Amino acid sequence: MQDDALKKTLNDLVLELNVEKRKIAATGVSSKVVKTREIRRTIARIHTILNQRGAKV
Repeated sequence: MQDDALKKTLNDLVLELNVEKRKIAATGVSSKVVKTREIRRTIARIHTILNQRGAKV
């Protein structure tokens, strides 16, 4: 993927993670622990790729 596409995906994932965190805060229970973990890992992978390419986030 190109840097622009990665940055867009990164922004989308960060927004999705924030929504999941709000759901957990509101209910106190997370039914999608695996989803939250996968989102965080994907964000980390994208950051790693962008850092290796020398692109600014």
